Amino acid sequence: MHRFVIITMVLFLAFPAFAAEMPKTDEQKTFYAIGQTVFRSLGVFSLTPSEFEIVKQGLTDAYAGKQSDVDPTAYTQKVQELAKARRKVAGEKQAEAGKGFLEKAAKEKGAVKTESGMVYLSLAEGKGNSPKANDVVKVNYRGTLIDGKEFDSSYKRGNPLEFRLDNVIKCWTEGVQMMKPGGKAKLVCPANLAYGEAGAGEQILPGATLAFEVELSDFKPAQDPKTPVPPTPAKPAKTGDK
Repeated sequence: MHRFVIITMVLFLAFPAFAAEMPKTDEQKTFYAIGQTVFRSLGVFSLTPSEFEIVKQGLTDAYAGKQSDVDPTAYTQKVQELAKARRKVAGEKQAEAGKGFLEKAAKEKGAVKTESGMVYLSLAEGKGNSPKANDVVKVNYRGTLIDGKEFDSSYKRGNPLEFRLDNVIKCWTEGVQMMKPGGKAKLVCPANLAYGEAGAGEQILPGATLAFEVELSDFKPAQDPKTPVPPTPAKPAKTGDK
């Protein structure tokens, strides 16, 4: 993550800046997209307006070739420590907000809160049998944070996802087993059934509660690669063998 921040900053500094007007040509839009990408990569720092001004000053000075007493390589560890600390604080805030989100979701009409703490809400009933944990399922889905911000969507990619149900987060393993082909459901997943205290990527913070809309298209049994093949039994020695 931090290497990406550094790389995108270098890319940003490699190109001249444009005026405040919105870009018009494809080339200008490409440069503009670089700026947007750099800013998203800085999101982990949760910069205040005054901190962002200092960051911009660093960018401006570096672009201008201005000599500085600050050696970026000497501050690599401090940058990483700051990112980790800011991410932890942001995660703690989101984790607390996630509790209220779960409670509200559990009160929705038709919602079921399971013993694990997941909230399951059927949006459309399917038909047939439900998949088992070691089956391969085919789904379309949309994942959002508790503020409604989408972080992943198979619909946008235009391709459903196919995977073994026991190879994903626990919330999915449990929730999709409650569905039937053709059905659609909302799964609200507490952090311990999702990505826990580690989080995932830049958007899913530690302790994050997540919401998924999942549409089960189909499923099929799968040979279980986790089940070890029993060793071939040793042949008993024949009488008289030495």
